[in-house]
Amino acid sequence: MTRHLVARLDNVGDVLLAGPAVRAVAASGGPVTFVAGPRGAAAAALLPGVDEVVVLDAPWVPFDPAPVDAVALGAFVDAIAGRRVEDAVVLTSFHQSPLPLALLLRQAGVARIAATCVDHPGSLLDVRHPYLAQLHEVKQSLSLCAAAGHRLPDGDDGRLLVDLPPAAVELPAAPYVVVHPGASVPARALPVGAAAATVDELARRGAHVVVTGSDGEAPIVAAVAGPPGRPRVEVRTGGDLAGFAHLLAGAAAVVCGNTGPAHLAASVGAPVVEAFAPVVAPHRWHPWGVPHALLYDARVPCAGCRARECPVPGQPCLEPFSPAAVVEALGRLGTLEALGEVAA
Repeated sequence: MTRHLVARLDNVGDVLLAGPAVRAVAASGGPVTFVAGPRGAAAAALLPGVDEVVVLDAPWVPFDPAPVDAVALGAFVDAIAGRRVEDAVVLTSFHQSPLPLALLLRQAGVARIAATCVDHPGSLLDVRHPYLAQLHEVKQSLSLCAAAGHRLPDGDDGRLLVDLPPAAVELPAAPYVVVHPGASVPARALPVGAAAATVDELARRGAHVVVTGSDGEAPIVAAVAGPPGRPRVEVRTGGDLAGFAHLLAGAAAVVCGNTGPAHLAASVGAPVVEAFAPVVAPHRWHPWGVPHALLYDARVPCAGCRARECPVPGQPCLEPFSPAAVVEALGRLGTLEALGEVAA
């Protein structure tokens, strides 16, 4: 039986977007090993079709890479060789090269490797797929899989999915909106002032608001949530990814930037209102397969800049994100009714 490998080495959101591709590969039969980076491994473990996760801290992927560790890379090659992987699909963003990982996989004896690649691959790739700029990231990955001979099974519509363990988190009793202000890339986070005003407006209208973030984002969360003990506003920080997914699954809607929680919300079927910083293309990275609204201004001359920290005071591309715009978007998505008095 053929053992397959799927790789996506960056963050949680990127790994979640790889989920349909994993299911396409799994449909070919045989176990699937997912190679993830340290930041995406927890998400990979939740994907249907993944049999095991192997973690590789690849020095060519993160923006804050670790030094090259020849011993660790050699151990990775040995680990893959020991699994006798025959077929690999390497998923990357367009600005990443699949070739360093392809070289390691060749050293591990992987016979057939497919990837999207603009560089000359030499003998490292068997399937060299083009970058199709018009496609969503999910469709790009599925297009690569199809070129490698892997297709979604009948009845699979290609949405994002996760397999969650039983809930270990207590959900709010009232219908609620999650507001997640942070992001691993600061330029893609919610503007703090507008996010705080949005929480104020939703709570004033009677909605229960849950402001979320990682432990490291606690100061931003506190600034957005306001004084402790406010009626209809609560703070939740930390916890594991599965617990966070359960919280998002129970939400009437999720308000966030273009960051991993938007894709986690899509994976559990929650509608998304997203302040989409157009540092990357909205058509490529919007929430996939769920009702969503994007709030941004794509007319700014620096759209597509890929900036991690916006150098323009006030980040004008996100000026359309406002309390009134969020309330209007929730109305368009049909979620206001679920929030009770917020519709008034």
